Amino acid sequence: QVQLVESGGGLVQAGGSLRLSCVASGRSFSIYAMGWFRQAPGKEREFVAAIRRRGDITIYTDSVKERFTISRDNAKNTVYLQMNSLKPEDTAVYYCARGSAPFAEPGRRQLDYDYWGQGTQVTVSS
Repeated sequence: QVQLVESGGGLVQAGGSLRLSCVASGRSFSIYAMGWFRQAPGKEREFVAAIRRRGDITIYTDSVKERFTISRDNAKNTVYLQMNSLKPEDTAVYYCARGSAPFAEPGRRQLDYDYWGQGTQVTVSS
């Protein structure tokens, strides 16, 4: 069983920065793509960013490009989401997720992922 634990959320003013972390239990972290999703109140969960198993390919939703950076440290079983120039519309619960198939390319759909963390709240005040 894989467990994912996010941390790093909090309250920040618009224009500020936060760095989210997600630590995965178990072995074989390095052969799976990892992703970040978010869910704002009253809205569906949406894709934010994803990273290939070796970290050489990253994908983002358009609204966070050039503001957010996803990265990973396979030696620490950890994936990160650096969030800069935060906006009130970034307010949401952020979830990390593990790709559902080993060696698969990172995807944008929730069904591309099988294990999910419990989420961490990010609140951006205006």
